[in-house]
Amino acid sequence: MSRSYGWVIVGAGMLISCISMGSVFSLAVFLQPLTADTGWSRTGVSTAMTIDFLAMGVSAFGWGILNDRWGTRGVVLSGSVLLGAGLILASRASSLLEFQLLYGLIVGSAAGAFYAPLMAVVTTWFEKNRSLAVALVSAGMGMAPLTVAPFARWLITNYEWRPAMMIIGIVAWVLMIPTSLLIRRVPVTIPQPTPLRGVATPIAPAAPTPRMTAAEALRTPQFAALALAHFACCAAHSGPIFHMVTYAIGCGISAMTAVSVYSVAGLSGLGGRLLLGVASDRLGAKPVLVVGLAVQALAAGTYIFVGQLGEFYALAVVFGIAYGGVMPLYAILAREYFGAHIMGTTFGAISMAASLGMAFGPWAGGYVFDAYASYSLLYIGSFTVGLAAVAVALTFKPVPAAAKLRAAAKA
Repeated sequence: MSRSYGWVIVGAGMLISCISMGSVFSLAVFLQPLTADTGWSRTGVSTAMTIDFLAMGVSAFGWGILNDRWGTRGVVLSGSVLLGAGLILASRASSLLEFQLLYGLIVGSAAGAFYAPLMAVVTTWFEKNRSLAVALVSAGMGMAPLTVAPFARWLITNYEWRPAMMIIGIVAWVLMIPTSLLIRRVPVTIPQPTPLRGVATPIAPAAPTPRMTAAEALRTPQFAALALAHFACCAAHSGPIFHMVTYAIGCGISAMTAVSVYSVAGLSGLGGRLLLGVASDRLGAKPVLVVGLAVQALAAGTYIFVGQLGEFYALAVVFGIAYGGVMPLYAILAREYFGAHIMGTTFGAISMAASLGMAFGPWAGGYVFDAYASYSLLYIGSFTVGLAAVAVALTFKPVPAAAKLRAAAKA
């Protein structure tokens, strides 16, 4: 199989990440009509998203281990089946607790099967343009607000929230299950045949350097830095993202227009992934990550000052570029430092930390609004945690240049 098949993997990864993450984050669109129809509090519904991210984090680590042992196709296929089932079951929930458990545990556990395994398999297919390939797969997440969110809003307007959530689950099955079958392992290099008599035998290569094990990797300062930075990064942006539509509606913007603000942030995130991905190929992933995290923190804090539609659009562009652009850089740094052979496990563990951070924002935003009828404290907290992410990212020590040269020579 040609290495060019890697771009097929990239395309499949974009579609799967778009539908899966779009389905998960569609709860932000469901929040206002769901609470209005059921009488459940925003804190209660937001808690379902918190449980979702907690389950995503724990399952991401488990899915990552399975990915290293059994391959990505089976992991992604299993997650696709589970995701659709979770959405369909959650649409039939009759109580808040039932909804929290169905949406939070089933959908969240399914969502952990995609991000880390897809990143792991894509990094094995590319040596050149690896950052671009990873950025494109991550860009699928940025496409979700442009596709799944407006689709969900249209379904809610025409069919109410329960049929809308069920339809999204069915669409996830129809699109994701066949696409997951396109995922392949990178082809193994065919060994050279035994030389004929009289033909010079090539000099045997030197014994390979022992590779780092997953247990060793999880104890390194580099793993701690990436995990903590990703945790703080996601804790900083998850609240503003999840409550973006509801906050805009509260400022007097119509529901469909508020969803368009969310879509603009997603479109900007798509561009940010590509922009920062290309920049990391040229400048290195760490400095680009630090700058992106700093911009994200400033943008999150700025939400406290906006209230007009034009201001929402402008801030959505900046915020989307920043939070979207930094996401694939963690995978690049993990691949460079730990290697492809344990990428599923190490990046799965890093993604677990990120999901724990994502779990905090939706709940915090719902609690702050229910307690104070304002999101101001949410944005102040997001700004503070975002600055903490910058500080932690600065402590990461990348692979020394000499080690990179040796690795390139072996390749």
